[in-house]
Amino acid sequence: MSDSKRKKCNILTLNKYKQEKTNAVMVTAYDFPQAQLAQQAGVDMILVGDSLGMTTLGHESTIPVTMDEMISHCKAVKRGADKTFLIGDMPFLSYQASDEDAVRNAGRFIQAGMDCIKLEGVAESRIKAISDAGIMVMGHLGLTPQSQAKLGGHRVQGKTKESFREILDQARRVQEAGCSFLLLEAMPVEPARMIAEELDIPVYGIGAGNETDGQLVILHDLIGMFFEFKPRFAKRYCEAGKLIREALEDYCSEVRDGSFPSEEHFYAPLEDF
Repeated sequence: MSDSKRKKCNILTLNKYKQEKTNAVMVTAYDFPQAQLAQQAGVDMILVGDSLGMTTLGHESTIPVTMDEMISHCKAVKRGADKTFLIGDMPFLSYQASDEDAVRNAGRFIQAGMDCIKLEGVAESRIKAISDAGIMVMGHLGLTPQSQAKLGGHRVQGKTKESFREILDQARRVQEAGCSFLLLEAMPVEPARMIAEELDIPVYGIGAGNETDGQLVILHDLIGMFFEFKPRFAKRYCEAGKLIREALEDYCSEVRDGSFPSEEHFYAPLEDF
């Protein structure tokens, strides 16, 4: 469907998907062309993730990402995807200090064109404050990258009954606090399924099996543009990085041997030149 005929995806759309057991599709995007391509492909949701710290800015983690960087990228994504449900990822220390900071920074995402914000952990007071301010919140439980040091690194969560019960309790609490959606990261299939069935709100997964209400994959993992490592749960649908590198190698070769630019790339001379 062309963008001009496509209706804006909103919370009613996503709640209906859960009721009808239709899987929702979410991907990250960080700039205007990525957002355009995602919307043209028909994704339901775009997360402007703090993962841009690693995929786009070259950091080793998400921790150095600032609010100003997030807002700049959110504005670019909004310009490229006006019909897609857009989620802004609140970076480290943008909400942890106080409810007031949380609401103020969440509001900046909405002013930048986002429909919803995402934050990590069981931040009930922050979630309630943001929700009470009229802003939709997506929670994020399981593996939470901003606090991975406390979790002992990138480790699968919910593998034991005790761990599952803890995350289920957390999920109930963030729903009660006002979350409209929940993202579960790095969990086995069965615990993630049970949480998705238990909650009234849509529950999405990234590395949490195929029994949640939808899936998120980092764009750069999906298209082969992140080179440091490949997550076990990410399927690589193409090798865009390899294709781009080969194109650049051909360009370098043709410039050096003089075959580019050729006559077809020249402007015609002035008539009286």
